[in-house]
Amino acid sequence: MAMRRGCLLAVLLALALGIAAAVFVSGWFGSGPLEKEQAFIVPSGGSLTSVSEKLAEEGIIDSARGFQLRSRLFGGGSPIKAGEFRIPAHASARQVLSIIQSDDVIRRFVTVPEGMPSIMVQERLMAQPQLVGEVAVPDEGSVLPGTYDFERDEPRADVLRRMQAAMNRTLDELWAKRSKDLAVSTKAEALTLASIVEKETAKPSERRMVAGLYSNRLKKGMMLQADPTIIYPITKGKPLGRRIRQSEIQAVNDYNTYSMVGLPKHPITNPGKQSIAAVLNPAKTNALYMVADGTGGHAFADTLEAHNRNVEKWFAIRRKRGEL
Repeated sequence: MAMRRGCLLAVLLALALGIAAAVFVSGWFGSGPLEKEQAFIVPSGGSLTSVSEKLAEEGIIDSARGFQLRSRLFGGGSPIKAGEFRIPAHASARQVLSIIQSDDVIRRFVTVPEGMPSIMVQERLMAQPQLVGEVAVPDEGSVLPGTYDFERDEPRADVLRRMQAAMNRTLDELWAKRSKDLAVSTKAEALTLASIVEKETAKPSERRMVAGLYSNRLKKGMMLQADPTIIYPITKGKPLGRRIRQSEIQAVNDYNTYSMVGLPKHPITNPGKQSIAAVLNPAKTNALYMVADGTGGHAFADTLEAHNRNVEKWFAIRRKRGEL
């Protein structure tokens, strides 16, 4: 009788252990309590214990203690990563651990279009609510236009440093491939001329031609007479929103190429890679003049006489549009 009772107890104990083991395992592979997808932030330096408690507080897992035990038993030795992660609805504990051990952090993006002046780059960075810290207006021409990813709570200064490092790398790479007999002799001059090319044409196919024209003017000691250089000291590169005044055309300052020979003191915007490349490998042309052609591009001319004819055509187009 006692032997039968012992056997029964052993069976019941084994059954209980089996059920407990099944429950323990199902707590690792089974669906979690999260009702809908949400972002979860693993703080820098967070431990498994603190992160488990945070996961439980946010309703992603049922039990912090259970998650810790199962993670140590089933999760392998990979460390958890700092960052922001996307957790799907009803993710199992196994899925949750795998996600926060991965490099698949949520990335956010900020874009600097070609030709965006530095004052607007600073405004764009400051307008990103997921970034932290202050950032001053960067030096004009120091930022490479493009799309940059960032993580939540990343310092704005770090994102700006990446933008500026990208410009330095790009300028170095293109400078090494530059043509001979350029109108510019330094990287700084190339960047300044590229900023004018960037602002003078919206057509990528024209960049090398515009660069060739301005290179010719520099070599001949002619004024560049680029309208954007009039506007820059007035607005720091933002749109003027009106026609340029005669007094502004005649203004003497470090940027206005209607009142000075040579390049402005500094760039007037942040030029893109293609404008820099155009300046360092300009089109071989005799063109010295250009005027809008009504299609978004320009009509180029080698002589003042030909240029004046192009100007008349442009005025005719504007009169037909009712602009004059």
